[in-house]
Amino acid sequence: MEQSASSSPSGVPRRDFIKKAATAAAAIAATSVLKTPVYGQTQAPSANVAGANNRIAVGIVGIGFGIGQNHLVGIHDKGNENNTVVAAASDVFNKRRKFAQDKAELKEADVHDDYRKILDRKDIDAVLIATHDPWHAQISIEAMESGKHVYCEKPMTRYLGEAFSVYDTVKRTGKVYQVGSQGCSAAGWHKCAELIKSGKLGALVWGQGFYCRNSIPGEWNYLIEDETKAENINWERWLGKVKNRVPFSDEDFHRWRKYYRYCGGLYGDLVPHRLHPLMLASGTPEFPVRVSSIGTHNVHSDLSVPGTPEREVAEHIQLLAEFPSGYMITITCSSVNAKSPGFAIYTHKATLNIGSSGERVELVPEKEFAEEIDPEPFTGLQPEDLRVHEKNWFDCIRSGQQTNANIDLAIRVQTVISLAEMSDRLKTTCLFDEKTRKISDGSGKEIAPITYGTLAQS
Repeated sequence: MEQSASSSPSGVPRRDFIKKAATAAAAIAATSVLKTPVYGQTQAPSANVAGANNRIAVGIVGIGFGIGQNHLVGIHDKGNENNTVVAAASDVFNKRRKFAQDKAELKEADVHDDYRKILDRKDIDAVLIATHDPWHAQISIEAMESGKHVYCEKPMTRYLGEAFSVYDTVKRTGKVYQVGSQGCSAAGWHKCAELIKSGKLGALVWGQGFYCRNSIPGEWNYLIEDETKAENINWERWLGKVKNRVPFSDEDFHRWRKYYRYCGGLYGDLVPHRLHPLMLASGTPEFPVRVSSIGTHNVHSDLSVPGTPEREVAEHIQLLAEFPSGYMITITCSSVNAKSPGFAIYTHKATLNIGSSGERVELVPEKEFAEEIDPEPFTGLQPEDLRVHEKNWFDCIRSGQQTNANIDLAIRVQTVISLAEMSDRLKTTCLFDEKTRKISDGSGKEIAPITYGTLAQS
């Protein structure tokens, strides 16, 4: 008898057969993930952290009133739960050192203005880096060279060349590395990766992400504290590798994200929060082959506060990245309009709508494949949470597993970020060769990656 087009070879209705096969494939994939990390090989645990019952001693570098203080307070307060301790802290601002000493109950000898004193200590297992961007690479590399595991706030580094230096150091030292894009520890993005890797949804087509705000006084025009004086801050140490060195500036110190010599602006602050999870959700993150981006600065939001210097970085950006598989990602970030269309991943057979905190996923089949795939909501998933992301780092230090925002994901994300900034500032499309790590334009002409001193505002 001729086989019906709506039936499988076994006689089971085609729709039920595909659903069962996809479920079995997903179960196999989930089991494999439990045994082997998604990216790379497992890594040996720290010599100082032999098992789950050993306490992890953390040194925190950068205690700003934003994320740095958040990390210090959170790790200290959850010390018993996570079996961790804030053992030392470093900051160039004496007020912040005093805060760290008081909050984490540290001795005066445990608080420094020079992070290298933390790296010299043999009793510290891990270092959390929450400085401004120009210090990310150097401290990460030196920390791993001294035997410490690393959690580095996003972006991974200020420039692309530094990112590959960090990548190479992680691979050589085998240390556990985590980027502070906490969305990567939200379960919704991992659910998307599971569904995509099962093959049930067909080929990836494109993904979209947004991080939009509307700051009337101008994004990142943070409060300038009264104590922000030259005599209280080690200004030369804070500048680090920056070539365009300026005299002490309380504006620069507190509002550094506005200026290219310290940060890529939206590329360095908001894009990583969306790009890391979106690329993780693909199941097999790739290096980009082509990146193009445009930034605009037409609202002049800084002028709404008299006496506030205008920013160098863009107020609104849109980037587009292409990957070898043909998958495309678009990210829009704004500081002058807060409307966000939402987060979605589009495949040939379905669309995945993702909650803004990764707390839910809605599977919506294309009408042409409605007989193969049922619509399905996944709700009540672990949302984005900084404490969960920190714990993932601690768990991986003990187990030797890869973190949720590990080095293999981080280097691919940073490549997109850096090429997007270059595309915008140089007004060109950037092509990337993964094997040679070289960048070129559409004509094939090689483009040197920008770094400290390349452009006037660096």
